Amino acid sequence: MLLATTALLAAFTAPQRDLQREYWVYVAAESSDEVFLVRFDGKEAKVEERIPVGYMPTEIEGPHGLTVSPDGEYWFVSMAHGMPYGILYKYATGTNELLGQTELGLFPATMAISSATGLLYCVNFDLHGDMTPSSISVVDTESMDEVAQTVTGAMPHGSRISPDGQRHYSCAMMSDELFEMDTRTFEVLRVLKLNDGKVATGDEDGHGHGGEGELRLSQAAKPVKPTWVDPHPTRPVVFVALNGAAQVVEVDLESWAITRRFPTAAGPYNLVVSNDGKRMVVSYKTAGSVGIWDLERNEELARIPATRKVTHGVTISPDSRYAFVSNESIGGDAGTLDVFDLTTNKLVASVELGLQPGGITFWKIEERN
Repeated sequence: MLLATTALLAAFTAPQRDLQREYWVYVAAESSDEVFLVRFDGKEAKVEERIPVGYMPTEIEGPHGLTVSPDGEYWFVSMAHGMPYGILYKYATGTNELLGQTELGLFPATMAISSATGLLYCVNFDLHGDMTPSSISVVDTESMDEVAQTVTGAMPHGSRISPDGQRHYSCAMMSDELFEMDTRTFEVLRVLKLNDGKVATGDEDGHGHGGEGELRLSQAAKPVKPTWVDPHPTRPVVFVALNGAAQVVEVDLESWAITRRFPTAAGPYNLVVSNDGKRMVVSYKTAGSVGIWDLERNEELARIPATRKVTHGVTISPDSRYAFVSNESIGGDAGTLDVFDLTTNKLVASVELGLQPGGITFWKIEERN
């Protein structure tokens, strides 16, 4: 009995092996009509599967936006280059089996799914013809039917949902507007003009600290070309990338006004706020680098060159540990996926993908012995 008790006590007090976390993301390669499933084990990023997408083998259909359903069971990809309208495809995660599709608008791009409604909201970026107002397609993800289209601004971009699932946010790149839409009624509730003539300036080394105290006023409002928006997980604010003004702005959702500005490198394109609300990661598409910001201190902690010259999509793991950034290729060169450790603010892994990787979405974290 004593031996059995001693053995049991030893089993409880013996050091336990740390579980290894594996991070899985999907990345779309726009110029090779492929979606890549990538696994990162904390040290190395590896392509686990290349999934051909589209139905025209002789044409580039342009997979653009990606998202995973809240339950992690399905992933969705928008095919932008339709004839003329684009297509939304639904796949099963794990098996990556095609389950359904539906036609959307002109050049469907970024998308997100509301946890409150279960519906998918995809912006129709519309690169065709005059810069007229385009729309957001609303899709029933069960039946794969488009149930509504809501008109917003010219070249809508950056489709994102509030933490409670009640509001949808997007920005119009060519009309410099931020839109708030009700996810249940599909009604546009508020519109904010973002080109108010204010431009943020940084320190001499280009690493500004944000805040209204660092503004200079231009003589006239200039186009700011907003390309992305992301809500904070706990505070009533959203952050908007102003690609044409080299800054990110914070918009207070109660006052519906800009409250902070973050001067950035050239061409901020996509951004994401970590689940713990402490970090914001921004892809600087023109500068070919990535900015990691401390939102509590209003400070850019690091500005890191990417492994390719054109950065694009950004996602952060749910544990707020790693940022994943897709980098477009130039010409016939393969693009890459870079992984950044948000505890050290360093590039820790990279893997080659297809041509022009852009859209990116996080799938899951797995723990292994």
